[in-house]
Amino acid sequence: MNRYLSHLGLCVLTLASNIAIAADGSSVFSKGRTFDETGGEVLFESICQGCHMPKGEGATGAGQYPALASNARLVSAQYPLHVVVNGQGGMPGFKKYLSDQQIADVVNYVRSHFGNEYDDTVSATDVSVFSKR
Repeated sequence: MNRYLSHLGLCVLTLASNIAIAADGSSVFSKGRTFDETGGEVLFESICQGCHMPKGEGATGAGQYPALASNARLVSAQYPLHVVVNGQGGMPGFKKYLSDQQIADVVNYVRSHFGNEYDDTVSATDVSVFSKR
């Protein structure tokens, strides 16, 4: 239970901080309860890499952070879409904090980087339809 709470606490801390790195390397904060960042790479760096590591290699420690690198579970865009929208295990869902376009961007980024070469993409419309299920 403590490991789960540690993992959840880290994810909540990541959400609460809403930190992005500006082009000049300084930290900037998103305003309000949602993320302002755009683009899959920036979103990954701002939100995801704190748990999944900068190269998507995942980690084990206070919790289990699955590797995204060379991950066969990403072959179907529906799986990462489900996880980002709804959460899974200790990872919170991000539907309340990201727009449909931001979700599509980060899912497409993860599926096309870190040794993943899945070139079919999801759109903001796909995310919207998926979220209404």
